[in-house]
Amino acid sequence: IAPGVYFPAWTYNGQVPGPTLRATEGDRVRVTFLNEGSHPHTIHFHGWHPPAMDGSLPEHEVPPGGRFVYEFDAEPSGLHLYHCHAAPLKRHIHKGLYGAFIVDPRQPRPPAEEFVMVMNAFDTNFDADNEVYAVNTVANHFMHEPIRVPVGPLVRIYVVNLTEFDPINSFHLHGMFFDVFRTGTAAAASETTDTIMLCQGERAILETRFRYPGRFMFHAHQSEFAELGWMSVFELV
Repeated sequence: IAPGVYFPAWTYNGQVPGPTLRATEGDRVRVTFLNEGSHPHTIHFHGWHPPAMDGSLPEHEVPPGGRFVYEFDAEPSGLHLYHCHAAPLKRHIHKGLYGAFIVDPRQPRPPAEEFVMVMNAFDTNFDADNEVYAVNTVANHFMHEPIRVPVGPLVRIYVVNLTEFDPINSFHLHGMFFDVFRTGTAAAASETTDTIMLCQGERAILETRFRYPGRFMFHAHQSEFAELGWMSVFELV
């Protein structure tokens, strides 16, 4: 998660965040969950689904070696998430069992350069306080490997906050403003700004068009988070 810093994560499919799942509104989604860990786990999807598919109650927990098939229709359209809902919840989420779940509307959004950014953090000494912050797990990764995008075309960013132990996280873009579609369920933007604040589980789709070539920083606007790894750069070409 940082140079020389490793974290003993629990994972979906061997990665943190877990794989981004994507469907079109109305699609039938079927996820086969195999618990190859040593603790009971679940998958809880945000969105509409029958109670038996919720993955939140004790009777929904899949034991080690167990298997369960989650099946539901992908609704509503928007940017959602999934995570383990086994107790203690804060431990299962913090250990890495989460990911983004995108449900595209039946009428497609305009074409864009698209990025999924899951804001997360890691308590490396287990004192319930994070030592490393990042977007997509690796601290400062996009400072060293800037995200290259073209000047002019639409850029769409799917931002999900899954930071544990902190009540809020934020996303701030330098030198630009963006349209905010909170939860992505509405066709019209709710605001145009350069900074948004998100509680755990909140998410937003951000859209912008960069005007100038060069390097544009983006990061958490809590200075502590930024200084501990949540710093990134777009490189406009």
